[in-house]
Amino acid sequence: MIRIKDIKIREDLLEEKVLEKALQKNRLQKEDVKKWYIYKKSIDARKKEDIFYNYTIDIELKDKNKEKKFEKIEEYKMPEIKVKRTSKIQPVIIGAGPAGLFSALIFVENGIKPILIERGKRVEDRVKDVEEFINNRKFNPKSNIQFGEGGAGTFSDGKLNTGNSSIYSRKVLEEFVKFGAPKEIMYVAKPHLGTDNLVKIVKNIREYILEKGGQIFFEEEVIDFEIKKGQIKSVITNQKRKIETDSVILAIGHSARDTFKKLNELGVKVAPKNFAVGVRIEHLQKDINIAQYGNKTKLRLGSADYKLVYHASNGRTCYTFCMCPGGKVMASNSEESSIVTNGMSTFARDGENANSAVLVNITPEDFKGDSPLEGMYFQQELEEKAFKLGGSNYNAPIQRVEDFLNDKKSTFIGEVKPTYKPGVTLANLQEILPDFVTKTLKEGLIYFDKKIAGFASADAILTGVETRSSSPVQITRDKETMNSINVQGLYPCGEGAGYAGGI
Repeated sequence: MIRIKDIKIREDLLEEKVLEKALQKNRLQKEDVKKWYIYKKSIDARKKEDIFYNYTIDIELKDKNKEKKFEKIEEYKMPEIKVKRTSKIQPVIIGAGPAGLFSALIFVENGIKPILIERGKRVEDRVKDVEEFINNRKFNPKSNIQFGEGGAGTFSDGKLNTGNSSIYSRKVLEEFVKFGAPKEIMYVAKPHLGTDNLVKIVKNIREYILEKGGQIFFEEEVIDFEIKKGQIKSVITNQKRKIETDSVILAIGHSARDTFKKLNELGVKVAPKNFAVGVRIEHLQKDINIAQYGNKTKLRLGSADYKLVYHASNGRTCYTFCMCPGGKVMASNSEESSIVTNGMSTFARDGENANSAVLVNITPEDFKGDSPLEGMYFQQELEEKAFKLGGSNYNAPIQRVEDFLNDKKSTFIGEVKPTYKPGVTLANLQEILPDFVTKTLKEGLIYFDKKIAGFASADAILTGVETRSSSPVQITRDKETMNSINVQGLYPCGEGAGYAGGI
């Protein structure tokens, strides 16, 4: 294969036409091509007067002699993943979020039939519970945006960004396409699935796991673990089911606070870790589009996004996270009498508003006590304060940016209309945010406004609070075996383990 880079396209073209442009530029004919695919597509908007798509294409030519002047690459081949399993006892997976589902996929593709336990409901039933909450304020603590098949990311756009260059990242994309994701996620610079697509994809993954002999117990919660001489022996559920096993994939997510408590109580090594808290900010998407792309381009670029970081005078970091173009701010609490926000988009990203978390880093030095669970309690306290500030009825407290910067309660909503449901209450968020968070957010907003014109505009809306950007604990594991460092057969995995923070 050869790789052709920097194919600058200044019009909206079908894939075949992009190939033709690349071939023309490099004096090749379509008849020369044996096979090809787009490796990467990004938008270069550094110059607003000249925005273009930048493509990279991988091609195999029929005549190998013609490949000599090009960069040669090895065609991508996924390493074979072999799972060694000598025990006849079925492995147990706790949690049907991304980590749990992909663990189950690897098992069944190796002829191993796991038992997957999920406290929430099937994704299609979970959607109904989420809608019941945001429309009628009827909250289900077992089936919500945090708990249920597909995990929290199902209701957060299904962003597939990663900060590492692991070859297994491509495996994840391939699996999603296999189960119904749009093919373009294989090459766009910032792939996303959209909640509307994810509901179907997750269902397809589940049906495949069942077809291959895996078992899934929905609406069932692991409440205890049997550990003898440092080895996992069984898990016990709230349905009085005791499942004997010597291998448990612990893919519980960042909101399984009861499980964190139980693990700590049993002596499983748990440590506090850094995370972040803050607010959701909303702008009109058209304003973000103009700030990022200008207003002259004729390209169909879709809704613009952004990613911003600021290092504050107090040593803290303020940054945007989980930016949702054309999306909504979602009610994402997993407990009664609390407020947690998150963002969501459909695949089209065609909503009126853009939203993003604006977060400030939290460290164990900020916690009150010595328990490894203090970060969890820090989150919980802030979420309960937000519930009370919103009126104790699941309304989220909101504030215009102008009022936040001037430390006064908002009394009206301007041009930007909040998207949070079930409802909102005008408030002063500084009444509940720690002083260092408020100070850092103010500095960050002013700095971000210099990077994106209008970011700190008067009518932009802040919705509180965002607390679940990543897990507040780390279930410590061995770097080589991925096993818990003090319980054999227990494999902390994914976001809840504290090793997969972010998107």
